[in-house]
Amino acid sequence: MKTLFPPYAHPSPGVPLDGDTWIVRDVPGERRSLHQSLGRIDLDWGSRSLADVLADVDAWREDGAEGLFLDRAPAGSGGVGPVALTVRLAARRGLHRVVLNPGVPTHPLYRDLGVRICTFEGPWSSYQSWDGDGSRPGDGHLVHGVPTPLLTAARRLMGRRGAGFGVATDASPYVSAGSYAGGAGSADS
Repeated sequence: MKTLFPPYAHPSPGVPLDGDTWIVRDVPGERRSLHQSLGRIDLDWGSRSLADVLADVDAWREDGAEGLFLDRAPAGSGGVGPVALTVRLAARRGLHRVVLNPGVPTHPLYRDLGVRICTFEGPWSSYQSWDGDGSRPGDGHLVHGVPTPLLTAARRLMGRRGAGFGVATDASPYVSAGSYAGGAGSADS
């Protein structure tokens, strides 16, 4: 299972980063390491203007990010067009690795975009009872607020549920990227 550190759960300094780990950065120009990175673009559930989103794509390209983390993405069929356009334009600009994060299962049309999709984002309390409807093996799961003694159990549950990448962390989703939240780790444990 691959690891993805979203902006609210950057790895703590003690977490080893391997070749499969990608760090999501919030702001161009704040590169903390030479590690692989995705630039975060907030789609605001599809309400941001395409011009603003594309300006963000260009900023990340100029920054040298290897790809994009399209956060707060729409999940319904009405958002497929603008998301597809963003993905195509990102690819034209050399940003071929794209992760779409609606945090819920998407309309099936999103599967045709050829991007990784996070189909769960939420607290541990919700993840425990989540039935996985609409999720596919290989999708991403972003689980926060896991009690520290249960981090290993959470990562194992992610694996049993077929998560292809993700993170289980004891951090809140509202920890700023600059704080390096403790407890973040890969789901491969």
